[in-house]
Amino acid sequence: MAREARGSVAAGSLKHAAASRAPVIFLGPAGAGKGTQAARLADRLGVPRISTGDMLRDALAAGNAVGRAAAPFLERGDLVPDEILIGMIRERIADPDCAKGYVLDGFPRTLPQAEALEQMLGAVASSCVVLNLEVPRDELLRRLSGRGRDDDRGQAVEHRLQDYEDQTRPLVDFYERRGRLHRVNGFRPMDAVSADLQRIVEARG
Repeated sequence: MAREARGSVAAGSLKHAAASRAPVIFLGPAGAGKGTQAARLADRLGVPRISTGDMLRDALAAGNAVGRAAAPFLERGDLVPDEILIGMIRERIADPDCAKGYVLDGFPRTLPQAEALEQMLGAVASSCVVLNLEVPRDELLRRLSGRGRDDDRGQAVEHRLQDYEDQTRPLVDFYERRGRLHRVNGFRPMDAVSADLQRIVEARG
């Protein structure tokens, strides 16, 4: 009986997610300004910004099952396994506040995550807007390292950027083949970048 109830809830959640307006998805390496721009855009659109980074930090602080599962990976600076993040997002986008749309910041980061999101969204997946913030690598290193760079910090920054190249860069091709990708120059004043992002999303109609 309990199993049937859980199955019913899961099915209802997926149905709700599929009926929601398609999300705006932010791609780009660490230091590209995704968090700031995603928050700005979500505020302008009047929809929630869903940040996996924020969700994981909250889970760690709460000491819940997700936090305990993710902690070893976060401590090493590694990407959290797909199944943990997919489960988090599946539950979050089924919430009522996502019915009119939402902005995804930090998800998907891998091809399996992108494929899982396609399944969650169903028919509305074709309406997703994917914004890829592009910033030169030298500028990313400068932003991430700060003025007081030491060897340990430098290695951690390089590790983050290499993770992006290995795990997330393939998503650019994934969404470009589907005609959903918009490349945005993130190496400009913040307001200019924001204006471009808003124009792209509003053109979706």
